Amino acid sequence: QVQLVESGGGLVQAGGSLRLSCAASGRTLSMLTVGWFRQAPGKERELAAAIDWRGTTTYYADSVKGRFIVSRDNAKNTVYLQLNSLKPEDTAVYYCATKTNWYANNYDYWGQGTQVTVSS
Repeated sequence: QVQLVESGGGLVQAGGSLRLSCAASGRTLSMLTVGWFRQAPGKERELAAAIDWRGTTTYYADSVKGRFIVSRDNAKNTVYLQLNSLKPEDTAVYYCATKTNWYANNYDYWGQGTQVTVSS
């Protein structure tokens, strides 16, 4: 079992940046695919970005491509999401989650989320 804790959220003006962290305990993240999801009020949860266990394969939703960067430091058991050029529509609770491999259907473990609020 793996416990995930997100941090780094906050209030930022449009055009600003934040770096979110997803720290794991209980199990190493090094062999797991990690996804960053977000859910805005009244909207469905969406997968914003994902990174495979080696950090060589990544995915970005079209809405964040070119602005967000996902990375990982397996030695620190942490995955990051750099949020740049933030827009008010990026306002959401951001969650990290893990799955056993890139092609698995379901994410198994989830963090509690961190709020990102972008003011215009």
